[in-house]
Amino acid sequence: MLYLVQHGEAVAKEVDPERPMSPSGTVAVERVASFMKNAGISVDRVLHSGKTRAKQTAEIFAKSISELGATETMSGINPNDPVEDFLTHIDRLNTPTMVVGHLPFMARLISKLVIDSDAVAIVDYQPGSVVCLEKMDSKHWCIRWMLRPELLT
Repeated sequence: MLYLVQHGEAVAKEVDPERPMSPSGTVAVERVASFMKNAGISVDRVLHSGKTRAKQTAEIFAKSISELGATETMSGINPNDPVEDFLTHIDRLNTPTMVVGHLPFMARLISKLVIDSDAVAIVDYQPGSVVCLEKMDSKHWCIRWMLRPELLT
């Protein structure tokens, strides 16, 4: 399984140029992580872009659903990075893995994996949302489910 997450809601750049998660974004991500833990979902790895808001989101998920509780920084998953670079690494993600990143990258990646085109958006991410993908065969993925924080209020 591959869990693709948009980071939690961040503060405005004018408030803090590093754009950490807002207090409400933190609460929303904690709620989603708790729900996933209670559902018995676990991952072996939690990867993030290195940006503050993605790292904070990844750390919350890692504490809840990763046995190791650790996160790793991954290059090539920033907002406007090409999804093709990520695809060269995807075969190495052969255990349950969570990737925490940004829009539009995450939405484009899902479209590329599911319909082989990143030109059409097929999911409507909100901050803190998780999309679970399952590999069907060597080239095809399907969306198993999507969880948005607003569903858990």
